[in-house]
Amino acid sequence: MISALAASARSGLSPLILACLAATWLVWGSTYLAIKVALVSLPPFLQMGSRFVVAGALLFGWMVFRGAPLPSAKQWRNALIVGSLMLGGGMGGTALAEVSVGSGLVVAFIAVVPLMIALANRVYGVKPARGELAGIVVGLAGVLLLTQGAGFQASPAGLAAICIACLTWSIGSVLSQQSLPLAPGAMGFASEMLCGGLVLLGLAFATGESLPAQIEPRAIAAWVYLVVAGSLIAFNAYMYLLANTSPGLASSYTFVNPVIAMLLGVALAGERITPAEWLAAGVILAGVVLLLRAKQRA
Repeated sequence: MISALAASARSGLSPLILACLAATWLVWGSTYLAIKVALVSLPPFLQMGSRFVVAGALLFGWMVFRGAPLPSAKQWRNALIVGSLMLGGGMGGTALAEVSVGSGLVVAFIAVVPLMIALANRVYGVKPARGELAGIVVGLAGVLLLTQGAGFQASPAGLAAICIACLTWSIGSVLSQQSLPLAPGAMGFASEMLCGGLVLLGLAFATGESLPAQIEPRAIAAWVYLVVAGSLIAFNAYMYLLANTSPGLASSYTFVNPVIAMLLGVALAGERITPAEWLAAGVILAGVVLLLRAKQRA
């Protein structure tokens, strides 16, 4: 991974693009564990909704303080639609799935997102370059290898939640690029998090979610990590990549996140990684390298 980033830097990717890639690769790989930890006290929609409302309010306030113009009515509408899809459906569905589905299966399933984004972009006449398509296929093959032999067991409702999460996240990503532009820069990300967070809180109210009498400290710590690292850093990095790079490169985190999850399992949960799983991790990283090289050639 480090060598790939170094090669990318020598070949023309800006330091900001590299930093955003590192954030989506490394930080998002750890958020699945944080979501699982927070679920011990914080139900899925309430957890995600409060996370994005707080993060969005902090970023919005900072941008207003810096004198950024407020979003127009049309941009607020776009933020509501995109936020409902990417955060309400995508992140809400992910948290809901982790209630009954192993986090490893969640991460592996999310690897279909680049293929979904590429398919959705065909509607707008955008075809992935041959090198990008090769990277997507190789990365997806690596994730499939990673799940071989693993005893994933999931409820039908959990699997449905993952499917909905991937579909809505992909559609929201494409719409934000093609037809529903947000306000410029970080103000657009802030408005999307505010709108998406409010939609998630509405889902929490509609489904009867509530806080327990006592919240475990580890759940609070995980929630704070999700607000700062997962929302303010990684999510904004992803939205910047969507606006400034190819769809395949922006979604390359879906190939790296399973590797990060593997490493966290070894470091924090004492899990054993088999040689076949290490081989799968190498295939995943090969897919990321193909995506990077395709972007450089473009």
